[in-house]
Amino acid sequence: MKLCTFTKNGFSRVGARIGEEIVDSHGTEGIPADMLGFLAAGSLARERLADLAEQGANRVPVSETVLEAPVPNPSKFLAISLNYDKHIAETGRDRPEYPSFFNKQTSCVTGPGYPIHRPRVSEKLDYEGELALVIGRRCRHVPWEEAGGVIAGFMVANDVSVRDWQIRSPTFTLGKSFDTHGPTGPWIVTSDEIADPHNLHVQTWVNDEQRQSFNTGEMIFNCFEQIEYLSTVMTLEPGDIISTGTGSGVGVKMRPRGYMKAGDRVRIEIEGIGVLENPVVEEPESTTCF
Repeated sequence: MKLCTFTKNGFSRVGARIGEEIVDSHGTEGIPADMLGFLAAGSLARERLADLAEQGANRVPVSETVLEAPVPNPSKFLAISLNYDKHIAETGRDRPEYPSFFNKQTSCVTGPGYPIHRPRVSEKLDYEGELALVIGRRCRHVPWEEAGGVIAGFMVANDVSVRDWQIRSPTFTLGKSFDTHGPTGPWIVTSDEIADPHNLHVQTWVNDEQRQSFNTGEMIFNCFEQIEYLSTVMTLEPGDIISTGTGSGVGVKMRPRGYMKAGDRVRIEIEGIGVLENPVVEEPESTTCF
């Protein structure tokens, strides 16, 4: 299934995307209204949503809805750096001995079609097309051989980065966590529909220019190894997002620099999952809070 969070008539809930329609779970017993609750409910909720889909009931046209970030409020948004050799080569950095993770603060999460803000404090706004996985159940000390069993599914992520702010912190967190700099979506493709997450073609475009093209099989530390490593340290919860790294072709390494600017559109496509597209705008004055 393609699990999604969507808004209709001002109310958000969980559904399943089928063609140009969404199976609306609203009011169905046993299906929580939010994605965290849905994932925590486990196989029962998924089976009930699958039953709705098979019945052909509760369908609404996609055109009457707004797709949101599939997991709007994860407890964790973790991302790995330097996980592809060609990206390491373009940065001039050393190949890591261990997986190197950083946090994207969860307030950065946004959905498909929503604008990415170019912040007032920097013009060095960059993209990173990535495969993201979503944890499906609470787990700790997961061996890599069993890690596939804790993954609810996969989605597209854009690890938007403000390069000068990124280097202000050894952990990268500040430059990775600006509001709107965590686009994800357009849905979660459940694990049973992805035969091999380590053989997916990832492409990134800015406007009509292709910037990135790589395969997830080129990862240094694969999805299962990442789960094993992280779960050694912390309990992973349903809805936690792990973004698995980007390939070469980032804007900061282009000559001239290929930073995103207002008016651009960034589009990331992952084979078997879908397309995540977002416009870039100047950070609006409305984001000022006192």
